[in-house]
Formats: sequence, structure tokens, C-alpha cells
Amino acid sequence: MLNKNVYLHTMPDFLRLDIIDIIDIVLVGLLIYQVYKIIRGSAAVSIFLGILFVYFIWLVVKALHMELLTTILDKVISVGVLALIVVFQQEIRRFLLRLGSRYTKERGRRGLWKNLFYPGQESLSKSEMEEIINACSRMSERKTGALIAVERMASLGFITETGDRIEARVHRRLIENVFFRNSPLHDGGMVIANGRIQAARCTFPMSDSQGIPPYFGMRHRAGIGLSEQTDAFVIVVSEETGDISTMQDGVIKTLSGVAELRLDLENAFHK
Repeated sequence: MLNKNVYLHTMPDFLRLDIIDIIDIVLVGLLIYQVYKIIRGSAAVSIFLGILFVYFIWLVVKALHMELLTTILDKVISVGVLALIVVFQQEIRRFLLRLGSRYTKERGRRGLWKNLFYPGQESLSKSEMEEIINACSRMSERKTGALIAVERMASLGFITETGDRIEARVHRRLIENVFFRNSPLHDGGMVIANGRIQAARCTFPMSDSQGIPPYFGMRHRAGIGLSEQTDAFVIVVSEETGDISTMQDGVIKTLSGVAELRLDLENAFHK
């Protein structure tokens, strides 16, 4: 019988795994999964899968000591890094924005340390929630289009700067007046943060996801775009159908009524 050490010595290098290698593989797998979640539904996902395939082939030929192919793929991969920055610039920006802004906003007396270990979701009170729900209910009945973003952990200051400052208490009549068809502020989105309507007529980033159903208009695409780049809770009322939809983390959900909207708001801010 072969000695265990002799057996291990005869194994190919890429088959020798220790605990650090296993941890390394798991972490790389998690990283790839997170990147896939960010670009899922966009045209970039096909490019991403193609890159993974090329990289896998490079690992195989390198392990088999195929020198010519290894050299060629080395050059392709080294040059490809610069190409990736160009191709994935929107996805890289989205990833870094979400990563960097998650804990930069302090809540009241809460410091960075508490934000890291006890992330809060208390930026919307029960009364403010009811004002939003009542406004959305009436706008839905009247088929008044609306786009509302409620700030959570990530600051929406860069969005409020694109619109007109309001700095008013959250009230259903004010929300309805902003989105009234003849209002000069109705075209664009509203930002609610720290218990106040911060701004209206704001410009939200458009999503380039290919998975958005064609019957959703520009208002829905803008709401999804903001939810992809931040952790904001976005509400859209359709001008064509009166349907209420919510967006979180790039996922759109069409609601059956205001009861479901209340449940989603409670889960987002009071769980």
C-alpha cells in the first residue's frame, strides 16, 4: 500500500486542498454570487458568464501545464481587466455606491459603531406611514401617477439635489397636490427622509435592466433604477392602471391593494 504522504505527493497541485483553500473557494463563490445579483437581468450578465468561462479554461490549461494556451490566455485576461472597467462601469459604480453608502448616514445619536451592528429602520413613523398610504390609495383611485422614494440607511441627498426643495411635514394632501397632473412638480420623483418631504421633481437614475416587463413605463424604470443603486423603499402609482408597485433592491412588486402596501412598509421600517 502506498504511503499517504507518497499518495499526496503524486496528486496534481490543483487537487491539494487545505482549510484555507476551502475558505478561499467559498469566499470567491460568494463574491461571484453577489456580483451576479447586481447585474442580473441586464445585458452585462452574458458578458460576465463569458468571462467566467474564459477564466475557468485558463485555470484548466494552467493546471495541465499547457504553456502556449496559458501564455495566450494570460495576455487576454491581463488586457481584459481594462476592458471590464469600461464594460461594467455602471455595475461597478452601483456596487461601490451601495457598499460605501450603507453605513455613512447616521441616525440621530447613533454612531457608526451602532450603525454597523444595529442598523436602524426607524426613519418612518406610523403616522407618516399612514399619510403615505392614504395618499397612494387616493391617487390609485384617480389614476394619478406618482413616484415616491423613502430613505432608509443609504442617504438620498444626491437625489434631492436634482429636484426642488420642499422640507415639509409628510401629509397626504401635500403628496396628492405635488403629483396632481397640472402641478409643476408632478413630473419626477419625491424623496421622503427623516420624517419630512425633502424634495419633489427629483431625477431618479434609470434602470437598464432587460428583465423589466415592457408594460412598465419610465416612472417604473426610474423607481427600479433608484432601488438598484440604494436601499430606498420606492413606491410607484401607475397613471395608466392605477396599480401600486413597490421596489426594493431592484425587485419590483405589483400590489393587490393598500393593505399590502401597509404590510410592505411595516416590514421595511418597523420589523
